[in-house]
Amino acid sequence: MVARETALYRMPASSSCLRQSLQVFAVLQWVFSFLGLAQVCLAALILVLLGRAWILAVLYLVWLYRDRNTPWEGGRRSAWVRNWAIWSHFRDYFPISLVKTTELDPSRNYVFGIHPHGVMVIGAFSNFCTDATGFSHLFPGLRPHLLMLPCWFNLPIFRDYIMCAGLVSSDKASASYLLSRPQGGQVAVLSVGGPLEALEAKPGALTLRIRNQKGFVKLALEHGASLVPVFSFGENELFQQFPNPPGSWVRRAQEGLQPLLRVALPLFRGPWGLPLPFRSPIHTVVGAPIPVQRIQRPSREQVDALHAIYVERLTQLFEEHKARYGVPANRHLLLI
Repeated sequence: MVARETALYRMPASSSCLRQSLQVFAVLQWVFSFLGLAQVCLAALILVLLGRAWILAVLYLVWLYRDRNTPWEGGRRSAWVRNWAIWSHFRDYFPISLVKTTELDPSRNYVFGIHPHGVMVIGAFSNFCTDATGFSHLFPGLRPHLLMLPCWFNLPIFRDYIMCAGLVSSDKASASYLLSRPQGGQVAVLSVGGPLEALEAKPGALTLRIRNQKGFVKLALEHGASLVPVFSFGENELFQQFPNPPGSWVRRAQEGLQPLLRVALPLFRGPWGLPLPFRSPIHTVVGAPIPVQRIQRPSREQVDALHAIYVERLTQLFEEHKARYGVPANRHLLLI
């Protein structure tokens, strides 16, 4: 196990020590942002409220109240934040690449379904919340918005930071706002498997929670937005997880807490037991769009029919590209 961890973590000999350090720092700050920044922001606001500069905190809270609907109305993207140099170091740590398979018409709106979720949706963040992998050059005229659980947008300061990267609430109202823009060019990016799929994110795993995930299909039908399957090869290789097979006490506890906490609690670790991902390439392949005709009130049969087409196209995308990214020919997706 130690040999495997060392091999995955080792950089090529030609890389400079400074470059390695910058890459590790970039990933560590992101892991901290994912796991602890929200709590730090809340604590900082409370401390300011209790200190001499309390008036600044009060003014911020007044502004926050007036700005409360922004995460549900397209957010507040910042090209400056999305192009920070640190995201290039973050990309190169793994490394991460974005693969285009076809042109996308910027006059249309899209729903990108990304698979798998992974432990921390690292591929989705790098590709759609930063421009480090060249999204704006590969798909000119499109604006990606990664959908995130609504609870995170109730946390002061933190919500403003994540909106700068293009994150918005995953509520239906938020996605509908994006997909109803008449000028087109909006991309709602969502992890179809949801938080529970993070519990399946283990090296070699190809399990996707999709059979009963049909809300995104209904949303696409209601707005006539094209569906685009996206698969991130290597996403599940980034962390080890404590064994949690279905039916085990660990899995039962994780699944029982998820509705209460709104997030899954995968017990993960990286090299040497640290919460740092292994150095393993991620290749995010964007498939061809599935044209969708708008139906204001789609029936269950119409949703099921489009869902079946989506699953077929996703499976086809995986099978066509798996050999190129190191998946054995005898390995196939497991859909649950």
